[in-house]
Amino acid sequence: MSRGRLILMPNTLDFGVDDSLDLRDVLPQRVIEQAARLTHWAAENAKTTRALLKRVDAIAPLAQPLQALQISELPRPAKGGKPAADDSPAWRALLAPALAGHDIGLISEAGLPAVADPGARLVALAHEAGIEVLPLSGPSSLLLALAASGLNGQSFAFVGYLPVEAAARTARIRELEGLSAKSQQTQLLIETPYRNEALRQSLLAALRPTTRLSISVGLTLPGGWTRTASVADWKRQPAALPDRIPAVFALLA
Repeated sequence: MSRGRLILMPNTLDFGVDDSLDLRDVLPQRVIEQAARLTHWAAENAKTTRALLKRVDAIAPLAQPLQALQISELPRPAKGGKPAADDSPAWRALLAPALAGHDIGLISEAGLPAVADPGARLVALAHEAGIEVLPLSGPSSLLLALAASGLNGQSFAFVGYLPVEAAARTARIRELEGLSAKSQQTQLLIETPYRNEALRQSLLAALRPTTRLSISVGLTLPGGWTRTASVADWKRQPAALPDRIPAVFALLA
């Protein structure tokens, strides 16, 4: 029996809550049609996956009713515990449909799967098992923010979340600023939306006045924006950030 593929399915960047968003504005028609054909899914979050598939169904009818689709969530670590090992049975079980000949869609809550996303583990296991991996085009908040920032797109690093504790966060910001200055490398950061404003204030307090800071909010969504300016200019013209919309932060010293 031939094996199925692991298809990396992009998602929108609104977490499925913006009813005004036309799916065709952010996803290619080929991607929408491919999503409609899939009957097996490995998802970071089943709820946001169903929200996407409802939108897909309005454009390209699903191969099976939504309630009949197999949507399995990626294993989550116990609260306060370590993530499951890459070779854990729970992770490998997600690939069983592909080994039985079915294509599987891997999908994140938002954007591209396996980029700043736990789905990378499943991709690695698929390669080990000899399962073809097929990435599809779609929005990535990190790359869109980088492109819109005007900062160095030839050398950049995604560093994820910063420490929550104030002193550790300040130390990490200054460390990243030093790395950026040394190599002229753009540093990309994200935060949980309700902490967006706290991160902005921490960056302005810790960074040098001449360091350039770029903030992108709600990219691909109505009213989304990007602003890039020196830290000194941000302080002269402050702009509070929303607490429910994802943001991407980038700095270049």
